[in-house]
Amino acid sequence: MIRRILALPAGRFATAFLVFIAFLAVAGPVLAPYDPLLGTSDILAGPSAAHWLGTDYLGRDVLSRILAGAPISVFGAVQVAVIALFAGAVPGILSVYLGRVFEWLTLRFVDTLIALPFLVFAVAVTALLGNGIPQAMLTVGILVSPLFYRVSRAATLSVARSQYVEAAILSGARTGWVVRTHVWSKVLPPIAIATANTLGIGFVIVSSLTFLGIGIQPPAPSWGGVLASDLGYLTQRPYAPIFTTVLIMLSVWAFNLLADVIRDVAGESGRTLLTERGAARDAARRRRTDTAASEDALVGRSSS
Repeated sequence: MIRRILALPAGRFATAFLVFIAFLAVAGPVLAPYDPLLGTSDILAGPSAAHWLGTDYLGRDVLSRILAGAPISVFGAVQVAVIALFAGAVPGILSVYLGRVFEWLTLRFVDTLIALPFLVFAVAVTALLGNGIPQAMLTVGILVSPLFYRVSRAATLSVARSQYVEAAILSGARTGWVVRTHVWSKVLPPIAIATANTLGIGFVIVSSLTFLGIGIQPPAPSWGGVLASDLGYLTQRPYAPIFTTVLIMLSVWAFNLLADVIRDVAGESGRTLLTERGAARDAARRRRTDTAASEDALVGRSSS
């Protein structure tokens, strides 16, 4: 699947940008030119050679705070996706095979999660467990897990009715073997699409919670926190929120673009799409070759 994703221009662009975001998450604090917590007397300064993105209301370098806040924002979104994946996809697959009692219980639990007011419940549980990123991401991941449950359950139901799966069950194969051998490979593409979408959603959620001061204690830097501090001084620096907002928007857009590419290349339709595009490129290359040969022949006749 990775080769198919990289075969498309959109897949290469989304992958390259997400690799850049991952690099910021790993090396951002090291690349920060200043201490992100160090205030100076140069308050609300504009972009300059010393401070590329200016300074905030405490004189802290904005670029350093964005770089230092990248790990919290990026790894927070990853935590949301991983927790939602395991809390939703595994029960969704097993609900098809573990009987009606397990199916009914998981469906009612998922319906309850969907009915909960998202932001209010996240704030309440975070306040109960403690104001920290792990607690907040655990809560958000569980609240997002119904997406994976429904996607994995729907995909598993479509595979469970296949003749080869029914033959394996009738022959006495265990549920775990059937899931690993026959079901997982068919369920993986829709789960991968849901994971990419959830990573984008996780970016928005982490930024929103840290914007409200939930999950992180100020003055620790985060992209949402930087955005919140900029919004309080729009009169002095009206352009300040643009930097963080564009970074968040591009990250979410890249994840959504990656989800679209995975959807396009998954399964037989993906192989057909890549084959058609390859045939179109070959035909265009042959036309260019034939055109160049014709032009050379005309030049040769005219010169003779």
